[in-house]
Amino acid sequence: MDEYSGSMGSDADVAALASIVGEVEGAAAVVRAGQVAEVRALAAAGQLAARQAAGSPAVVRAHDMALRSVAAELGGVLRVTDRTVQSRIDEARDLVEHYPATLVAWETGRITRGHVRVITDAGSVLVDASPERRAEFEAVAISRCERDTPNRVRSEVEILAERFAERSFTDRHRDAAAERRVRVVPGAAGMSDLIATLPTVIADGILDRLTQQAQTIVDAREPGNAGSAFGARGAGDAASAGDSKPDRRRIDQVRADVFSDLLLAGAPALDPTATGDGQGSLGAIRAQVQVIVPALTLLGVDDGPADLVGRSPIDADTARCLAGNTHSWARVLTDPVEGTVLAVDRYRTPWPQRRFLRARDQHCRFPGCRRAAIRCEIDHTIDAAKGGPTALWNLAHLCQRHHSMKQFTRWKVRQLPGGVLEWTSPTGRIYREDAPAPPVAFTPASTGTTAVDEPPPF
Repeated sequence: MDEYSGSMGSDADVAALASIVGEVEGAAAVVRAGQVAEVRALAAAGQLAARQAAGSPAVVRAHDMALRSVAAELGGVLRVTDRTVQSRIDEARDLVEHYPATLVAWETGRITRGHVRVITDAGSVLVDASPERRAEFEAVAISRCERDTPNRVRSEVEILAERFAERSFTDRHRDAAAERRVRVVPGAAGMSDLIATLPTVIADGILDRLTQQAQTIVDAREPGNAGSAFGARGAGDAASAGDSKPDRRRIDQVRADVFSDLLLAGAPALDPTATGDGQGSLGAIRAQVQVIVPALTLLGVDDGPADLVGRSPIDADTARCLAGNTHSWARVLTDPVEGTVLAVDRYRTPWPQRRFLRARDQHCRFPGCRRAAIRCEIDHTIDAAKGGPTALWNLAHLCQRHHSMKQFTRWKVRQLPGGVLEWTSPTGRIYREDAPAPPVAFTPASTGTTAVDEPPPF
């Protein structure tokens, strides 16, 4: 019997799945054609409204009235509000008039609607750019989108757009940071949303620290039980520290309770890692973020944005501050043409192998997944139990979800030269996963590396 037959079905099931995949692929092509046709029609409606308003002495008001009338007409057909239609008309005109190559790439199936959204959203910073500069950005952005999923390329395309913008990302970030604030939005059933508008790297660091602390509490629960009573005083669970009631909170609930403790008391009120003679390790946990900083930005030559892996671009000042305050950093040598990571030099750490993989992979290497490498596991492409060596050519980062899927389903993977992963689905389809090209390149001081593989000192 096939090792997967119990959990994944028979070969007949795989054949049925292959047929379904084909049907979905065909349906997606039909949907794409319809969506593109609708975009062109909506753009034409907006252009018609503009022509109707041309020559009016009150151009702004006349244009708005003409557009409202057209939107109301279409709203009756589409069965949505005229405001919604008006917004969609504006988006359609922006795409048709400012991103014609993107529309063609979508129409021919080279990119998806998600990619189109990524390009147009990122291109919003180019409002003052010349048509030639916008077209140059568009061409590069399309080529990037053709190689990966929308969530993977979003950060890269946003950084690309920033480099074509007339005003630097750092300047605009300084203005935006001046608007940072905290507010409460009342909700239902006695609950509210506490919203903090903060620089991205700070927000991501806060969430990471809360996640680590919450996971520490969850891991400290007694084996074979839902957990001890440590921290079991969240909403809907008023058990005290001395209560024997098990802690059955989900990690989201624990994270929210730790967040409340830190803000109201300055420290986690109940720490299951404490031994009774002092503070436990919970309060010592610090946030981790993974940032890729271009060399010229790091050196202060330009104010181009850096990449907070798994999130979005961050400003140059913050990136340089992080690089200056970190206890260790890695220099990445990339291929001057392809941008592929070739080697990583070590600075104050005997941890080259993992640093190399972190720099090369950046995120989970399953197609479409962008979970940062610092939150992934290093997987042996050829299982160690089957003789796979702990060598760079046999290692790659996978998040827990996709690591488990590789192990327990019919998905297969093999690693090609250059860190390329070739995934084969249960139906036999092949998905190529290239190693991401980081926006970092240094001139190598040396090519020597060491095979030491020790945990980091922090």
